[in-house]
Amino acid sequence: MKFTLEAKDTQSKARAGTVTTAHGEIQTPIFMPVGTAGTVKAVHQRELKNDIDAKIILGNTYHLYLRPGLDTLERAGGLHQFIGWDRPILTDSGGYQVYSLSKVRKIKEEGVTFRSHIDGSKHLFTPEYAMDIQRTIGADIIMAFDECTPYPCDYKYAAASINMTHRWLKRCCTRFDTTEPKYGFDQTLFPIVQGSVYKDLRIKSAEFIASMEREGNAIGGLSVGEPAEEMYAMTEVVCDILPSDKPRYLMGVGTPVNILENIALGVDMFDCVMPTRNARNGMLFTKNGIINIGNKKWANDFSPIEADSDLFADKVYTKAYLRHLMHSKEILGAQIATLHNLHFYLWLVKQAREKIVSGEFTAWKNKMVTILGNKL
Repeated sequence: MKFTLEAKDTQSKARAGTVTTAHGEIQTPIFMPVGTAGTVKAVHQRELKNDIDAKIILGNTYHLYLRPGLDTLERAGGLHQFIGWDRPILTDSGGYQVYSLSKVRKIKEEGVTFRSHIDGSKHLFTPEYAMDIQRTIGADIIMAFDECTPYPCDYKYAAASINMTHRWLKRCCTRFDTTEPKYGFDQTLFPIVQGSVYKDLRIKSAEFIASMEREGNAIGGLSVGEPAEEMYAMTEVVCDILPSDKPRYLMGVGTPVNILENIALGVDMFDCVMPTRNARNGMLFTKNGIINIGNKKWANDFSPIEADSDLFADKVYTKAYLRHLMHSKEILGAQIATLHNLHFYLWLVKQAREKIVSGEFTAWKNKMVTILGNKL
C-alpha cells in the first residue's frame, strides 16, 4: 500500500491524498460503507460502484468468521471473490466485539473468549488468530487486534487496557510479518490507538503506534458514547503525533458534522453504520439538514428526495412515495433511503477533498456544519 499526500488546507489540518492498494486507488478524505457480513445492507455491489461510487468498503472479521465461515471464504478465493467486489476492502479485527459483546466475553492476556451471538458456541480470538482470520478473509487493509474500552472508563482500567493492546499489537505484527497473503495480492496492517478520553494515555498510545512504523494507523475507541468535544480533543492530540505521511483512520465515526470536524483535524478515512442503519429507520441526511421521512409533513410532498443530486433514486422518487414505502414496511423503502444516505456521505467527503485542493475547505466546512445538523 502507498499513500501520497497531495494537498493541505492552510487554515486547518485537513489534507487530501491517495491510498493505492492492489484493488485500486482511494482518494482521501474517504468514507467507507460498512458491509458487516459481506453485504452493505440493502445495496447491490453494482449500486455501490456505479451510483454511490464507494472506493472501499468495510467487512467485520467476527461476523464473517461465524458466517459464512473461513472454509467457505477460502474456497471462494477470499471475500472479494465471494461477494463479487473488485475494489478495496478493509476488515476490522474483532476488537470492537470485545467492547460490544461485553456480556458474552472474557478478556485475558492470551486473547478474548467469545460466545457466539448466533448459537452460543465458544471461540477464542488471539492476536495471532485475528491475523490468520484476516489473511483468510483477504482484505486489502486489516486491523490489529485491540481492546476498545467503553465510555465512561476508569483511568486505571484504560491504562492497563492500552498496555495490553500494545502487547497484542507486537504479537499481531510478528504474526503478520511471518505469514503470507493467500490470494496473490499484498495486505496492509494498521495498528489502533486507544486510551479512552485521557490525554496522557492517548499520547502514550499514539507514540507507541507511530513507533511501529506500519503503513497506516487507526484511532479507535472514540465512537462509544463520549461527547463530540471529547472525540475532537482526543483526535487532535493523536493526529498531531501520528506521522503525516501515512493515512489516519478514525474508526466508527460518525455524523456528517463529525466527519467534517475530524477531517479538519487531519483524519483521512472514516466508517460508520449510521448512514445505513438510520436509513432503514427513515432518517435521511441531506445537504440542507436531516429529514425524518416518517413525519406526517412529508405525506403529500411530491418533490424529489434531493432534486440537485446526481443519484437516480434522489431524482426519480418523491418524499411522499418514500414515506409511503417506509410506513408500509416495503423493502424498497430501505433500499432507496440507504442509497440516498450513502451517496450523500460519499458526496460530502468528495466535496471536502475538492475544497481542500482549492483552498476553500475551512470556510466551506464552517458553513456546512451549521446546516447539516438542522432538522427539516
